Amino acid sequence: MVLPGRAMATFRLALIQLQVSSVKSDNVTRACGLVREAAAQGAKIVSLPECFNSPYGTKYFPEYAEKIPGESTQKLSEVAKECGIYLIGGSIPEEDAGKLYNTCTVFGPDGTLLVKYRKLHLFDIDVPGKITFQESETLSPGDSFSTFDTPYCRVGLGICYDMRFAELAQVYAQRGCQLLVYPGAFNMTTGPAHWELLQRGRGDVLAKAGTGETIVCSDIDLKKLAEIRQQIPIFSQKRSDLYAVEAKKP
Repeated sequence: MVLPGRAMATFRLALIQLQVSSVKSDNVTRACGLVREAAAQGAKIVSLPECFNSPYGTKYFPEYAEKIPGESTQKLSEVAKECGIYLIGGSIPEEDAGKLYNTCTVFGPDGTLLVKYRKLHLFDIDVPGKITFQESETLSPGDSFSTFDTPYCRVGLGICYDMRFAELAQVYAQRGCQLLVYPGAFNMTTGPAHWELLQRGRGDVLAKAGTGETIVCSDIDLKKLAEIRQQIPIFSQKRSDLYAVEAKKP
């Protein structure tokens, strides 16, 4: 039991790395199986990767897109309730009012949809001779921030390329988030060059995976986080007020 105003200082977080196929139902079934494994290992918050039910590519998004709630998110709701965990559903291609979004859903231990987040910063890149990719060919950007509360801490959501934009993390810090989760599906050109470096900018790497399908678990100690923030204060009230004003601009 958690008393009002009292948060648990430690919890186990699990990140699922999934090998995605072209069969949506197989992807969803395998993802739910890995969620169960993560919960059996003691994880209280579990996250799936970006586009966990679909191959990652602009030509696939229209074909695999769903309404929310829909088939894939219903399965996430069921497995979150079955396992009694907070489940961050990576992301899926979402169709709404004729537009497509890269959307993350979060479900609570009772299976309730807590929050939905649409990727703000679309991945439009051109690396000459290596890779050109334009998410905006088919996807529309989101227009809002998303946080949710757990007995452990408040969590802020982003998706993959959002990590490149520090302002998002600053807004979430101002809103009291102690954990930021960015489900990703980085490619092997930009991924090795940027992904781990960006995360190191937020803190120590506690656990990491290789290239195969796996579950990575780590015990998160919020007391240690608080100690580090006290040692190196970088977020003054003056700046906090500034970010709050910026966040409200259209």
